[in-house]
Amino acid sequence: MAGNVSKVPASLAALDGLEGTEAICCFLCEDERPLTGAAGFLDWRLCGGLSRVLKAGFFTGAPGEKLLLPSSSQVPAPKIFAVGLGRASSITPLGLEHALSQAGTMLTKAQVASVALTFPTLPRTVLDSREELVGRTFTASFAGRITVFTG
Repeated sequence: MAGNVSKVPASLAALDGLEGTEAICCFLCEDERPLTGAAGFLDWRLCGGLSRVLKAGFFTGAPGEKLLLPSSSQVPAPKIFAVGLGRASSITPLGLEHALSQAGTMLTKAQVASVALTFPTLPRTVLDSREELVGRTFTASFAGRITVFTG
């Protein structure tokens, strides 16, 4: 990954340790319920805030869908962005590349200087290319500091 990209394990401790990070950008699927990994830990810290938005249908995780939520000081990052990826089994490297590009542009327009990225459980073919896509595609549209939750 590029020099401005670091990796941390998906854990409550890593989430709580995001001091100085302005935003968390969660890539979410339409059909991954309950939320897992770092998004699940984030939802826990938000007292089910992400789950409530999903359950209400306000945000579903459909491709191209985007949402901004306040963290209400429940995690160190004040802003939570969600980006839809579609159905988990339908995600392709090209689809993830498109979502990463859109997210990077969105975060740049929002003047975010540092972000932590969370990903759902991805198909093996997409998971194998995730690191390369973040390093090539996301960093092409977002120049700030990036933390990627792994696992």
